[in-house]
Amino acid sequence: MKVALVHDYLNQYGGAERVLETFCEIFPDAPVYTLFYDKKKTLGRFEGKVKSTSFLDRDIVIKNHRFFIPLMPLAASMMRLAENDYDIILSSSAGYGKGITGRENAPHIVYCHTPLRYAWEYHKYFNWGEFLKFITSPMFWYLRRWDYKTAQKPEIFLANSNYIADKIKNYYGRKAEVLYPPVDLKVFYKDKKIKKCGYFLAVGRLMGYKRFDLIIEAFNKLGLPLLIVGDGPELKNLKKLVRSASINFTGFVSEAELRCMYNEAEAVIFPQIEDFGLVAAESLACGTPVIAFSQGGAREIVQNGINGIFFYQQTPDDLIMAVKKFLISSFNSQKITESAKKFSKAKFKKKILNIVENVSGVRYHVS
Repeated sequence: MKVALVHDYLNQYGGAERVLETFCEIFPDAPVYTLFYDKKKTLGRFEGKVKSTSFLDRDIVIKNHRFFIPLMPLAASMMRLAENDYDIILSSSAGYGKGITGRENAPHIVYCHTPLRYAWEYHKYFNWGEFLKFITSPMFWYLRRWDYKTAQKPEIFLANSNYIADKIKNYYGRKAEVLYPPVDLKVFYKDKKIKKCGYFLAVGRLMGYKRFDLIIEAFNKLGLPLLIVGDGPELKNLKKLVRSASINFTGFVSEAELRCMYNEAEAVIFPQIEDFGLVAAESLACGTPVIAFSQGGAREIVQNGINGIFFYQQTPDDLIMAVKKFLISSFNSQKITESAKKFSKAKFKKKILNIVENVSGVRYHVS
């Protein structure tokens, strides 16, 4: 049984890439096909795995991929799996991967992180004036048309949350089974040797939609210790917002360092709307509650009053109220840790294997 793995593009190492990495663990001999690949930005996690890329695999694209969005459907459609005898194609996709094809009767299983954002929700990512919106509207129409058309081809859709399953139903008219992304409980766990250190934690790539600006504005007023972990294009702008000596940036940290920080933190702040929210799940695995905005995937991770606290308006003042509520609340770290077990990597691997076995009729063994 030959399996081919597909991922949209590899220019960072985040939640979607961790899913692909888990696929590689399940099927260690399976090659990876992707539009473009940066070994350094993916921390070398896929070295020796990537077999084929597209004509977009250029430094200028990797550094400025948004400018090449109109070409990505073409690049995906032009890619053909090098061998025509792959029995199954397994994609980790937020849009383009499902457009890469193999032989005609090879089943395609798509693990969908989100429908193509730039096709369906471009207004959230491009703050353009009316004129630019008008002249680019044909491009977004084309992206939606291509995205819908290619979404009709895969045999099986999996969604990383009910939130995304609903989008798949609304945009594609397809039913998707929900399979939460994997948290490695051997990496992220409650370490009883580590004591709480009194600070709050925010983790992620520093991008606009992650709403680190909201966290900073809230903690400027609260004056409480805050560590922001991660790097990204908004770093300089975010640093300009800081008016409290208690707010610090750490930059990129290793998984071992991050586990330690999760354990030390009083709570993790999660103010964004995410498709799932791996950071929140990792925090719970370490026994640390999450203060989250009550939309998106967070609603499937955080249980209000049990393993965290919700706030309901995406504003600094509402976050401040949630933090103050947290400070007078108590949580059971064991119950918090237990709530993360449903996201375990072992469960994820078992489910993926079951699906592949049902499609192929071949039994696999995974360590």
